Amino acid sequence: MLTFVGLGLYDERSVTLAGRDAIRAADRVFAEFYTSRLVGASVDDLEAFHDTDIEVRDRAGVEQDPEPILDAAREGDVVFLTAGDTMISTTHVDLRLRAEERGIETRVIHGTTAQAAASSLTGLQNYRFGKATTLPFERSHGGTGVPNSVIETIEANRERGLHTLVFLDITVESDHETYMRGEQAASLLAEHWRADALGVVVARAGSPDPVVRAGRLSALAETDFGEPLHLLVVPGSLHYIERDALEAIGEAPAEVLEENVAE
Repeated sequence: MLTFVGLGLYDERSVTLAGRDAIRAADRVFAEFYTSRLVGASVDDLEAFHDTDIEVRDRAGVEQDPEPILDAAREGDVVFLTAGDTMISTTHVDLRLRAEERGIETRVIHGTTAQAAASSLTGLQNYRFGKATTLPFERSHGGTGVPNSVIETIEANRERGLHTLVFLDITVESDHETYMRGEQAASLLAEHWRADALGVVVARAGSPDPVVRAGRLSALAETDFGEPLHLLVVPGSLHYIERDALEAIGEAPAEVLEENVAE
């Protein structure tokens, strides 16, 4: 049996009870933290909370050499951990399909997603989000500024009145991670797209002290949002309830919001 468990968004306590039970009952527990990670908990914290040993795999160890995971799952109960919800990344879908092809039973225990948190914390309605995109560091895409694909996604969503969730890049080098910050993302879009556009930064979703700030991208670029992880939302047209939420929760200037209210 291979059970995929989403750990949620922030720390060792973000997992569901079903996920906790599966981890504690497993013969072996694997994890990856290259697609995302829990900034409020280390691997040691997770091991102590769940009273188990966790074998962390890098990207190559999951995508190119999954056999140790699959062999273990063929012989016993194995749990594979990820931050957020376990099936958001195609990496994990691929691993599940490999298991199914080998006749290994699989199941999924979901965790909270960044997209659900972005909607819940901002007051923007979940069904009014369009296609999401990821804003990479310039060194990650080998160019300067913002990739055309990111701008095209935002503009296509806005033409339909839809919001865009912009995931922010994470790079892992040896034991060091670098996280794109909300102010960096706002600055890039302000410079290479529209400085006057409305944006919303969500910082530390799932933590005890999440932050939501809305305003023009040029203003968000000058704001310090503190510790990671950060998300950026570029709204489309706003329902009046969404407008009120961004004013009350995100402290957005009323005049900026009125420019985006649906007629």
